[in-house]
Amino acid sequence: MDKIDFLLTRGVHCIYPNREVLEKVLRSGKKLRLYQGFDPTGVQFHIGHAVGLRKLRQWQDLGHHVIFLIGDGTGQAGDPSGKTRSREKFLTNEELRKNAKDYVMQAKRIVRFDGDNPAEILYNSDWLNKLMLVDILNIAGHFSWQQLAERDLYQERIKSGQELNFREAMYPLLQGYDSVAMNVDLEIGGVDQTFNMLAGRQLVAQMQKREKFVMTVPLLTDNKGTKIGKTEGNVIGLTDPPCEFFGKIMSLGDGAIIPCLTLLTDSSEETIKDMEKKMKSGGNPMIYKKMLAYELTKQFNDERSAKKAQEEFETRFQKGKLQDADLTEKPIFLFDKESVLIDDLVTLGLAVSKSEARRFIEQKAVRINDELASDPKQHIEKKPGDIFKVGRKAVRIIS
Repeated sequence: MDKIDFLLTRGVHCIYPNREVLEKVLRSGKKLRLYQGFDPTGVQFHIGHAVGLRKLRQWQDLGHHVIFLIGDGTGQAGDPSGKTRSREKFLTNEELRKNAKDYVMQAKRIVRFDGDNPAEILYNSDWLNKLMLVDILNIAGHFSWQQLAERDLYQERIKSGQELNFREAMYPLLQGYDSVAMNVDLEIGGVDQTFNMLAGRQLVAQMQKREKFVMTVPLLTDNKGTKIGKTEGNVIGLTDPPCEFFGKIMSLGDGAIIPCLTLLTDSSEETIKDMEKKMKSGGNPMIYKKMLAYELTKQFNDERSAKKAQEEFETRFQKGKLQDADLTEKPIFLFDKESVLIDDLVTLGLAVSKSEARRFIEQKAVRINDELASDPKQHIEKKPGDIFKVGRKAVRIIS
């Protein structure tokens, strides 16, 4: 598989109008102007974002002009994609700019912003906030109400009795106009952004009389389709400290190993298929998850950090007394923020009551990350990867 084949197949869900047309353009030697937009509704990039960022880097390495677009304009409308109900709060331009303060610092773990062929950084409020009424009316005139109303997401909201705010319904038109304003040839985004990106394709065709390609990338999920990201509460940040990052990868379910290897690494498809085959035939998933954690920690940091993170993980969780423990996992959202140790032990199922939890502590039977616990009223700042152990029972906290 050559670099163009890899670009157009690995980690790609769909290409519009189709792969053949885009491949013909690329093999002609033409360099494209392309972008991916990120609305700063949060402050952190996570490994779900890395799927698109890696694709941007692949285009960049082939000499194409990459735009890293910060959606502080579209973010004011509030993207309804993937949302089953209207937002409780819409962010201002000032709040969005503040959230985006560290976006480039985080994204540069993957995308190149200096040196040869650096990515260009743009903010779409620079043109969207300057649109006049007649401009907005002209943009809206390229779409029919039926076209917008028939969107699956909107129909699902209506059928479930959930409100569809017209501010959100305007979002695809605003994102679509980004492609016109930046004069791009191609847009990259998650498969959940397909409707918005095709709106841009339509605007470019009608307003500029030319082609705009769309490349959708899969959402990062486990093999059961459970999304890994902010909404689901299992965020693994690109800039998390290496040891914490490694531990969070290790806390993912086994079903996430193959999707993460496929979408977040350059491991060959033959290697990945071999791993999948071995796991299905009874191979230990821990071996492959550790390989994944090491590779991603190295990719987003460096080899030295990855080695140190793996050593710490093995020391804390795989050596000594923990090897003999009956280990289970519990999500972090179960805990009350003000809980103390005796509450935590009951929440984790390591004690049936607070009095029993207190007795275990007095008997010196409770360890947290292999350190003896002695204060029943101790408040512990819990984080993914922490392990609580009572006797032979142990519970790892997961995100």
